[in-house]
Amino acid sequence: MNREERIRSLLDRIRSASLDAHGFVTELELQDFRKNLLVQRGVGMSLLMASECVVQLEAFSPDFVAEHPEIPWAMIRGMRNRMAHGYFDIDLNYVFQTAKHEVPDLVRIVETLLHIHPQGE
Repeated sequence: MNREERIRSLLDRIRSASLDAHGFVTELELQDFRKNLLVQRGVGMSLLMASECVVQLEAFSPDFVAEHPEIPWAMIRGMRNRMAHGYFDIDLNYVFQTAKHEVPDLVRIVETLLHIHPQGE
């Protein structure tokens, strides 16, 4: 896999996991989310997967990351670190707000980046 393919693959994984996280909460309100452990874990794992891809992208292509400050790389990495190391101290309100209200913006940005250079060009 060449450099561009690897970047596209990581962006696509970020997009996919983010869409999963958002999809789990689209029809929920915070109180419903707080009562549903399965949805909490699904959202948490999806956000963790997306943010792990961010960490991999930062390591693989720091120049790409630097060229795209419209993505809050450091915030995403920080959330990943909190979720990966603070299992029982995760702020469910923050996770819900992120999945429901912030993830759609991230997905739009990632989709734009994916369409700048379509596969094969």
